[in-house]
Amino acid sequence: MDLASSPRSSLEWSLDDSSTCPTTPASSPLFRAAKVDDVSHSSPDAVFSDDRVKSICVVGAGYVGRFGCILQLRTTNSTGGPTAAILALYNPSVEVTVLDRDPRRIQGWKSSHLPVHEPSLYNVVRATRDGSDMANANEAFSKRQPNLFFTCDSMTIAQADMVFLAVNTPTKTFGLGAGRATDMTAVDGAVQEIALHAKPGAIIVEKSTVPCGTAERVRQTLSTLRPGVPFEVLSNPEFLSEGSAIENLVSPDRVLIGSSGTASGRRAARMLAHLYTWVPPARILQVNAWSSELAKLVANAMLAQRISSINSISAICEKTGAEVDQVARAIGMDARIGSQFLKAGVGFGGSCFRKDIASLTYLAESLGLEEVAHYWRQVNTMNEYQRVRFARRVIQRFDGNLTGRKIAVLGFAFKKDTGDTRESPVVDVIRLLLEERPAEIAIFDLYCHEEDILRELESACGAELVSTKVTILSDPYLACSQAHAVLVMTDCDQFKNGRKRTSSRSDSETYESLDEMVSARKDATWAFHGMTFRLAPQDVCAGDCAACRSWSPRVASEPLEWARIAYHLQDPKWVFDGRGCLDGGELEKLGVEVEAIGR
Repeated sequence: MDLASSPRSSLEWSLDDSSTCPTTPASSPLFRAAKVDDVSHSSPDAVFSDDRVKSICVVGAGYVGRFGCILQLRTTNSTGGPTAAILALYNPSVEVTVLDRDPRRIQGWKSSHLPVHEPSLYNVVRATRDGSDMANANEAFSKRQPNLFFTCDSMTIAQADMVFLAVNTPTKTFGLGAGRATDMTAVDGAVQEIALHAKPGAIIVEKSTVPCGTAERVRQTLSTLRPGVPFEVLSNPEFLSEGSAIENLVSPDRVLIGSSGTASGRRAARMLAHLYTWVPPARILQVNAWSSELAKLVANAMLAQRISSINSISAICEKTGAEVDQVARAIGMDARIGSQFLKAGVGFGGSCFRKDIASLTYLAESLGLEEVAHYWRQVNTMNEYQRVRFARRVIQRFDGNLTGRKIAVLGFAFKKDTGDTRESPVVDVIRLLLEERPAEIAIFDLYCHEEDILRELESACGAELVSTKVTILSDPYLACSQAHAVLVMTDCDQFKNGRKRTSSRSDSETYESLDEMVSARKDATWAFHGMTFRLAPQDVCAGDCAACRSWSPRVASEPLEWARIAYHLQDPKWVFDGRGCLDGGELEKLGVEVEAIGR
């Protein structure tokens, strides 16, 4: 593929420095009560042949990894690629095309080095993009033709019965609502492009997390640019957790579909519901578009609230002798509360929680509900405080003096099983530690690429300071060697002590060497949720492939040898557990001092 000559949209969907497009301000007509008919809760109408979707276009291929290092592209929505792959997997007769303006990102999706890391995603893409042989239990294999495609050509919108919007919706950094409101530049640009190409009757589906009223905003744009042409707009937000996105898509708690509530809106919702062939009908919830958009924001806000709540209790535990894990277990056994999202740590990160809470506070402010806005702001405030508290605890253990000391950091991504560095809590911790002028901060992460780590740190700390004080290593033992302290910042299974070593490896894990990785990717039989796929052979990369080199010599799936790490630490040997994932007693037997959040 000739990247330089790749077709590009006439409109740039990702955020750029010249962007001036605001989100919905308080004076917007979008902030009025929803005036739609109640969506029918009766049994769905029968699906007729003309209700079948034959072609889908997903606008937005996923967040930029190694293949998209331009600063302005770094926060692109991450759900487009995985969502498209699962839709293609379960709808083999539907052609699914992913459209993105960045040719490097598209090239990544076409290669053996996907720009998004998710367990099992690589095999899902191989089965749908390259074709495969497929069989149910006790059945012979049958040929499955490729039905997942990636392109930069906006003309693919014209062939689509349904267009999914999965583009960037970051928080505004300028103008009205800066720091709280959602910047709608990418959404507005994509909608204008859709209006230019979409065929009459096409259904537009919001997948990005958007402010309330966006469905109406999209309808108004389409009616302005294509007057008299019928389009339906649906809200179908994703409830995915990075690191388990494929499992979340395959076994969702619910699928939420918001429509206008009109007859044509209900028909469009029915067509979308039909694509979720693998989801039990009882889990597909049809509501009005306003409820769907608000439900997405509130779901993330409620989950973030639980994290901030237990983190506030962790501070009390450290002062009193209580242990936060024991407190969380006790309250989590209450059926009214439940155990999920009660794990104390350095706080939440990623592209969703902070942004969605900020959007919710701006909505409340715009509606004149200042007390509601203040309530939700405190969730983000508590999250920021937790990071500061952890960094101060490290500094205090060295009597406020990090000068001349080496600090090792295990884990940089905002959570385990992902290479996503967006809003990582580690950035704030490192920024605070760098203010104390340590000799070196050495970082190891299983999946993050060096340029992504450097970009985040340079933005927060300054390029000159990062270049002189920070090193990024592909060997965890080298990162920890001669360190005065080790900070465990993600709860990756490989970092946990006390686990038995095993030779098993899943498709999501790294390899000992480049040769082993290339060999493993040539051919495979893959079992997935009751189906077996015989995948097509994968082309071997050229010997000078930079992406292949970036995988080696990273640690394999085996857990770290903490005895080896402890032996090479400087006295006094300190380990700070930022995720509550280590067995402190076992580490102390190795002569290591351990401090964990909430203990």
